[in-house]
Amino acid sequence: MADAAGKPQPRRAIVRGFALATALFLGACSSLVPRDAGPPPRPEITAPRPTTPKPLQPGIPEDVERHRVALLVPLSGTNAAVGRSLANATQLALLDTRSERVRITSYDTASGAAAAAQRAIAEGARLILGPLLAEDVRAVAPIARRANVPVISFSNDTGVAGDGAYLMGYTPGQSIERVVDHARRSGVSQFAGLMPSGLYGERASTAFLRAVESAGGEVTTMQTYDRSAGSIAAAVTRIGRNAPYQAVLIADSSGTASLAVPALRRGGGTNVRVLGTELWNTDAAIGSKAALNNAWFASVSDTLYRQYATKYRARFGQAPYRLSSLGYDAVLLTVRIARDWRVGDAFPESNLRDSGGFSGLDGAFRFGRDGIAERALEVQEVRGGTTVTVSPAPAGFGSR
Repeated sequence: MADAAGKPQPRRAIVRGFALATALFLGACSSLVPRDAGPPPRPEITAPRPTTPKPLQPGIPEDVERHRVALLVPLSGTNAAVGRSLANATQLALLDTRSERVRITSYDTASGAAAAAQRAIAEGARLILGPLLAEDVRAVAPIARRANVPVISFSNDTGVAGDGAYLMGYTPGQSIERVVDHARRSGVSQFAGLMPSGLYGERASTAFLRAVESAGGEVTTMQTYDRSAGSIAAAVTRIGRNAPYQAVLIADSSGTASLAVPALRRGGGTNVRVLGTELWNTDAAIGSKAALNNAWFASVSDTLYRQYATKYRARFGQAPYRLSSLGYDAVLLTVRIARDWRVGDAFPESNLRDSGGFSGLDGAFRFGRDGIAERALEVQEVRGGTTVTVSPAPAGFGSR
């Protein structure tokens, strides 16, 4: 607040001026009262008018100094632990950034994501972080779109992105493209694929074929399985007798991959390089899986995540879920945009499509026109009980 015009007067002068003014005021009053007027009349006393208090409004009181942001995650039910980890991460990010311009309110999607979104918007939310599950994004997105409220979800299902819905989740296509490119640059030209049945396997298969073709390699064989031990063994057998290959992508969890690799080795693939996807990075014990030694997989960097996990554990008394970093980075993104976002206005959605991207615990990322987060990934190798980076992630993005 600006100071009053003019220089401040010394204290003694102010006191002296006040005394003189008071004397003049009292003198003026005494000159207006006749000497023989008698006692003054008794003042008329009137009862104060009753005032009607303002009715209490439902929901959270309006905050005129901070942006209202909703966090939609499961806080009960089977996915409650993941949801709480995401909620804790958002609070930790607010503390770390010391932001006083953003207020985050959590809403439980376990009892209905659509109802949670409607309540959040009714209570003034101008941005939604979450939901976690693809089916919840499908339920929330149309409601948010009608209210002109963008949705930054934690799903990895590219099918729900677009038209105001953005994906922070790690998508298989990007990790497959990155690890295939690294393998090709390392001399691998013939690739095989082991793909699980289902939607994830279908999308991984499409991404694998495109990535190998783009890198100038060849997919000599690709087999699917239904995650039973017998089905995996049969798929490995079919791979071994179909065509030669120098590397095999196993588009599944590290646990499933560790079951398939011994069968690959017995089938003659002793020197075959095993490749994995972003799913492997969610396994904190991946280094202990001896079957995956020397395997490569592409993922976000863990360098900053390890520091975050230590801080998280100290504050909340337990380890975070790996994908809780999505919640942390979503808050960093929000705080950055909030610098140019006036309280009460709609969220400036166009700022999400900054071609220079954003930076967070998981490294650099930016949203494409399709609403999917493009990430700068590194390639890690399972080696000697741990993982080491064999191809670092780029620091950022150039212009589109």
